Parts: sequence; C-alpha cells; structure tokens
Amino acid sequence: MESNAIEIRGLCKRYKGFSLDDLNLDLPYGCVLGLVGENGAGKSTTIRLIMDALERDGGTVSVLGADNQSKEFLDLKEDIGVVLDETFVPEVINAKQLGKIMAGTYQNWDQSVYDGWIRRFDLPPDKKFKDYSRGMTMKLGIAAALSHRPRLLLLDEATGGLDPMVREELLEVFADFAAEEGHAVLLSSHIVSDLERICDYIAFLHKGRLVLCEEKDLLLDKYGILKCSKEQLANIPQEAIHGRRVGTYGVEALVEREFMPRDAVVDRASLEDIILYMAKGEQK
Repeated sequence: MESNAIEIRGLCKRYKGFSLDDLNLDLPYGCVLGLVGENGAGKSTTIRLIMDALERDGGTVSVLGADNQSKEFLDLKEDIGVVLDETFVPEVINAKQLGKIMAGTYQNWDQSVYDGWIRRFDLPPDKKFKDYSRGMTMKLGIAAALSHRPRLLLLDEATGGLDPMVREELLEVFADFAAEEGHAVLLSSHIVSDLERICDYIAFLHKGRLVLCEEKDLLLDKYGILKCSKEQLANIPQEAIHGRRVGTYGVEALVEREFMPRDAVVDRASLEDIILYMAKGEQK
C-alpha cells in the first residue's frame, strides 16, 4: 500500500477575487490532518478539488493511490466518506428512508452498521430531516458516510456550530476511525482547539496560500510565546519572529525556540496562538 491517502502537488484554482495557489499536501495513512483557516481561506475549495467536484487550473491530486481525474478514481469513490458543512439530504425524508436510498447508491453499504450508528447517535429514525437540529444533521451525515465502509473521511466543518458535548463525541469517532489500519481523515475546521486535540498533522491555509503543514507535536515544540521589551525583541533574529503583539508594558511574540537566548523565558504556544500570530504576520 502507498504511504499516503492523499498527495497534492502544485494544486491551483482561480476565481475572480480569490485563488488557491500552488498547494502541496500529504495525508499519511493512520493519521488525522487538520485543515485550518478563516472563512474564505480555501478549505472547502480544497476538499471539492480533492473529490474532483471542481475543475482545477493546475497541479495533481492522488487519492488512495489513484489520480482523481482517472477512471480508477471513480471506482474508489466508494472508499471515501464525505461530510460537507451543508448535508444535502431532502428535507422530507427520515433516517430510515435515507438508509434505503444509500443502499441503492453504494455497493459496500452495510445496513447493520448504519443502524448501529443511528442508535449510538440517538437519532430518531422516523423524524423528518427538516426537523433535525444542527447536531443531529451532522451525526446523520457522519452515520451515512461511515456505513459504506470507507477508508478515507473528508470532513468539511463537521464540528462547526455544535455544542461541546456533541463535538467531543464526534472527535472521538474520527480519532477511532483514523486508528484503524489503512484509514485516514482530513478534517477542515476553524475551531482550532478541536484540531489540536485529535490531529496528527496541521495544514494552515490563509487567503488561498498554504502557510504551514507540519506534524502537530513538532509544531507545538518548535514555537513559543516570548514576553519581553521592545529593546530585547530587537536583539532576536528577525527570521525567528513570526508575529508580535505590542502592548503598553512590552511585547509578546511568536518565536522559534531554537533561536532564543538561554536566559529567555518562552511560554508554551497553543495551536491557536500559532495560527493567530501567523495570520496577523501574513496580513502585514
């Protein structure tokens, strides 16, 4: 088996007023990759390009070992579970009816697995979709995605707008799925704390450009928050500073630890700290 579930090289998509430029990204098997960025950064565009639901302007995308514009990829779509921010289910049908529709759509559909997720998620099987809450809607989409035995999950803002208890439950489901042999998860979100909890890799998109893609633990080890005076900051190598916040009594800066003097006090940076400081730096 190839080592990566997804390999993206030089991917480009251009719209009027926005472009996704030269995206390079790998998602290894056995891992959860968090795709983070503000609204409009290009997260949903990237997921749609991975599924070849949008025509790309350049680059290549390999999914589960196949070019996503090849005939082979059409056969592999059964192995990909997709949950978008908006679940496209007719409002007048219920979970039981959705199961019948999906059984006629996917050769690998497993009704017993679907029924099990419906019970686990405590979803009313006869309640019409239009009467579902946001949390119930996302749970139904995830139940359906998991019930045709995929090897890859693509999740676009699957935890957005949900209460903490529901988010906790779904994050555990995603982590357990990725832990199975030959599985992988790509999870896009603007809720950075969710990504910090379960992701192995973090990719940060900002205004259509990939700012970083790195193992989460290495990222958290690499960066820290330095609190010092303006004069002290001036003595730090500029290439080690990735954003700063100037206050009345001093400066806080996102820095690379390896460049810091031995006597410097560098606090732990959360993933959210890293993203926010880097986003502000990109805007300068």
